[in-house]
Amino acid sequence: MRRLSRRDFIKLSLAAPAALATGAQGESSASAETHRQPMSKGANMSADSESLVRGYLLHLTHYDPHWCGSKSAEKPFDLDVALEVVDALAAERFNLLAIDCADAVTYSSHPELARHYTVPMARLESLSSAARERGLDVVPKLNFSRSQYHHHNDWMLAPDEPWHKHFDDDAYWKKAFELVDELIAVCQPQQFFHVGMDEDHDRAYTQYIEAIKALYNGLKQRNLRTIIWNDTAIEYPPGLIHAEKSLAAEKAIPKDIVQVLWDYHSVPAAAARRICEEGFELWGAPGAHDRSQAAGFRDVVLSSGGKGLFMTTWSPCVESNRDRLLRTIHQIGPLYRGEA
Repeated sequence: MRRLSRRDFIKLSLAAPAALATGAQGESSASAETHRQPMSKGANMSADSESLVRGYLLHLTHYDPHWCGSKSAEKPFDLDVALEVVDALAAERFNLLAIDCADAVTYSSHPELARHYTVPMARLESLSSAARERGLDVVPKLNFSRSQYHHHNDWMLAPDEPWHKHFDDDAYWKKAFELVDELIAVCQPQQFFHVGMDEDHDRAYTQYIEAIKALYNGLKQRNLRTIIWNDTAIEYPPGLIHAEKSLAAEKAIPKDIVQVLWDYHSVPAAAARRICEEGFELWGAPGAHDRSQAAGFRDVVLSSGGKGLFMTTWSPCVESNRDRLLRTIHQIGPLYRGEA
């Protein structure tokens, strides 16, 4: 049985998820049932779910192999659609909105990062303000993972800048925190900043750990907690480097970093338990197309002592995706609060 990589999931997300209405995805659903851990039923589970962080990741843009293949045709994010997403999240009682920013907005400190789809920072300010007014904790996201394959950090490269220039040197971190500070000023996060760090190929294990620590220390000085992806649910052979790198980091990074464990195919019960036993705050990121898998992941997060769920769709925030984005929130959202 083949597990979905994040790249596969993104392809699925961009192909209109007809399976959402029924929650069925063939072997994916069967696998989720196989790995599902039973939880207490009824009011207890609903109450536990209600206390969770219920987060949603909205993409103003993104960088990965699939997304980069269509960068030349990428459109600016649609603020009207984003505001409708905010309303849908509030209606489904989500309490946190993470915004994947990258080069979707113009940075006054580094205008050279602007692309053809980049919009004024004022649009992000409008989105963040609306989210706060609707009771959502706003979390900016910038991905500082390094990979010539996954391209997660390519947004930070100036035109014609080689990927290996300023490899985690002083100039790199100065630039990184100038960008971070602009987003903090606009988004006004109260608790968290998401720094990505998934699927990192280019750093050695020690470099990867030191990069997380550098981000953590800088954000702690700004009174914010760090959120990172946790790759230890990966089991497909080319991705084991990421799982092993995340596992090594767990032993070396501060315990008050939030670990978002992602798996879009089955329910990584052992990984969830281990992360909590290591003393980290765990949020689970299930898939958005399989109700059974999402419910199983929720139950495992609760039974392991985790604190949050984090919905990801990996779809551009544009008019053509409007119905899909809203439908996913309304169909999967009730699972996040234990009502289904």
